Amino acid sequence: MTIKDIAKISGYGISTVSRALNDHPDVSQETKDKIKQIAKENRFVPNSNAKQLKQQVSNCIVILVKGSFNLFFASIIEQMQTHISRLGYETVIHYLNEDENEVRMAEQICKEIKPLGITFLGGNPETFRKRFSNIAIPCILSTTSAQSLSFENLSSVSVDDVKCAKQAVDYLFAYGHTHIGIVGGNEDISCTSGLRFAGCRQSFQEHGQELTDQYFEQAHFNISAGYEAAKKLLQKNPQLTAIFAMSDMLAFGTIRAISDLGLSVPNDISVIGFDGIELANYYCPKLTTIRQPCENIAVSSAKMLVGAIHGTEQAQHLLLDAEIIEGDSVRSL
Repeated sequence: MTIKDIAKISGYGISTVSRALNDHPDVSQETKDKIKQIAKENRFVPNSNAKQLKQQVSNCIVILVKGSFNLFFASIIEQMQTHISRLGYETVIHYLNEDENEVRMAEQICKEIKPLGITFLGGNPETFRKRFSNIAIPCILSTTSAQSLSFENLSSVSVDDVKCAKQAVDYLFAYGHTHIGIVGGNEDISCTSGLRFAGCRQSFQEHGQELTDQYFEQAHFNISAGYEAAKKLLQKNPQLTAIFAMSDMLAFGTIRAISDLGLSVPNDISVIGFDGIELANYYCPKLTTIRQPCENIAVSSAKMLVGAIHGTEQAQHLLLDAEIIEGDSVRSL
């Protein structure tokens, strides 16, 4: 039993469960009682290592992750941990729901365990713009660009999401598709989703079309959400011949939804994903996707953050190239 399991049973976010179990004052007593009762019934044992970290002088770097079902992030985290360890530091990983405020959580973490630096995976620059000035330690946004911000202690490593999303939709147009749907995140709370929607709109406009609500459906970045969103999208627009899913996880859910509706990929509907996770190579059909340079993102982020901790690196913003990996999920019309 972990706090993730307690979060699933209780219906609260992982960070809320963590704060309730540690008697934080910003959680209501009713919520605390409910969560602690679930923990007791399931014989939950707190992680003593995490508590010890709070009591010691910290030599750690925190990896703050938005979304707990993202295999792309999982691969980056693994490689980032390895590289940070080689550089002589410990890592502490903290997960948030996609709609939680990562900067507010970072403030709390800074007070509790006093990390030397923080890596944000899946952060929203607008959230940083509003309150990041409260954080003084070196930080880095991984997979999201912070180039539009001007904080001296905030760097970033990412791909050009606008360019890459446009490339994905252009690819579908090039294969003869003119009825293209989009499954993606909420651009009001996800900067990455907003950038990728912008790229989709550019491609639609260049091909004489307009990306209206009829052509897209919103979803969290996980398989089940992709499944539900794709079903809704195809039910309201049965003329679609292709779908761009803004992550491979969404693409997997989309493909299953297409199958459950009695259709096939790519004979009836083509699907292209985004991220290039390893599972895409073994999915059936093999997924065509935009592959992000996962290892480069992880290693560059770790090096830049540790350099900032040592005082040898100033804030910088690195944009990396992505590439289309052709599979079997897109056919030409």
